[in-house]
Amino acid sequence: MWTVIYVTHDGNDAQHIKDKLTSEGFLVKMRENNSLIEILVPELEANEAHVIIDQY
Repeated sequence: MWTVIYVTHDGNDAQHIKDKLTSEGFLVKMRENNSLIEILVPELEANEAHVIIDQY
């Protein structure tokens, strides 16, 4: 199951976070929901992905 770990209005911000997580070995999806962009990772990787985002 996929879990939303980050939400933004800025497409560039979303792409940078996706690229960072991908470079760290995470599976990442982006989903557009109205005017928001959601970053999703597998549920079991969510805590580790948050650590990477917090460092970003």
